[in-house]
Amino acid sequence: MAKVTKDMGILEIVQAHPESVEIFQKYGMGCLGCAAARFENLEAGAKVHGFDPDAMVDDINALIGE
Repeated sequence: MAKVTKDMGILEIVQAHPESVEIFQKYGMGCLGCAAARFENLEAGAKVHGFDPDAMVDDINALIGE
């Protein structure tokens, strides 16, 4: 999978890049099995939790080497 974007689904990202879980946890989004994670994209989830989605995308892409 290519670079992660804020339009991608949370579960889509985690399934493609399991190591991204540590970034979601860093931002306080540890409940990746919750109902919202099934349909929310990264941008929506980040905003609900009060985080900058662009910063999360940068951190995930840095971790996965993209």
